[in-house]
Amino acid sequence: MPKMKTKRSAAKRFKKTASGKFKRNKAYHSHELSKMGSNAYGLAKTTMVSDADTKAVRRMLPYA
Repeated sequence: MPKMKTKRSAAKRFKKTASGKFKRNKAYHSHELSKMGSNAYGLAKTTMVSDADTKAVRRMLPYA
């Protein structure tokens, strides 16, 4: 079997943790943050990929 290619777009968006889960950044943190008030601070934090999407992310990152 040939080597599988990593989806480069996914490699830039997701990082694997030591426990095997995937971290991701939150959406809506690019511009117009002044309208959001203090909610904008929470968008700067990372969160985990949901269980429903983990299988798809693992397929895009075969060597992560």
